[in-house]
Amino acid sequence: MKVLMLNGSPHLQGNTYIALHEMEKIFQQEGVETEILQVGSKDIRGCIGCRKCGELGKCVFSDLVNETAQKFEACDGLVVGSPVYYASANATLVAFLTRLFYSTRFDKTMKVGASVVAARRGGLSATFDELNKFFTISGMPVASGQYWNSIHGQMPGEAEQDKEGLQGMRTLARNMVFLMRGIALAKEQFGLPEREPFERTNFVR
Repeated sequence: MKVLMLNGSPHLQGNTYIALHEMEKIFQQEGVETEILQVGSKDIRGCIGCRKCGELGKCVFSDLVNETAQKFEACDGLVVGSPVYYASANATLVAFLTRLFYSTRFDKTMKVGASVVAARRGGLSATFDELNKFFTISGMPVASGQYWNSIHGQMPGEAEQDKEGLQGMRTLARNMVFLMRGIALAKEQFGLPEREPFERTNFVR
């Protein structure tokens, strides 16, 4: 099994990384392959709504988004980590996720998602909700831990002192492994849930 982990912080080994790395240690103990991709420090432009991805099968802008698409398709789980800026995720990460999810047309049903957020004090729940919306619009089960998946720290490294936050990351990783394994077994025995043709309705016709 494989888990792709996205570090949405511009700091390579800041508090968001500490949270992701704490999960990574559990994944490795459980025999799950992991890869942490650094996203937050990259120059990622936002989606321009050109819809060329529908023709090309990839985003029209060739950058980390297209480089990540195949890894996203191949993984069994996706973990997205972000610092909190103004009660929101890092804008670079949001631009990346928007283009990644929109331009990849493969079926994401039952690929497990989890988000983790890091902040000095507030805005964690709002950011957590924002990131989870990428999963829930895509038919991806969302893994949970023992609390909302957050960790606290202001200066780089301070999250190491948040014992409850670190424990939450370990619990989240174990729960995610259990969920991925359970889904894999269910897919073997029952296959994926039946999907009806999508009924698209607009408020303005």
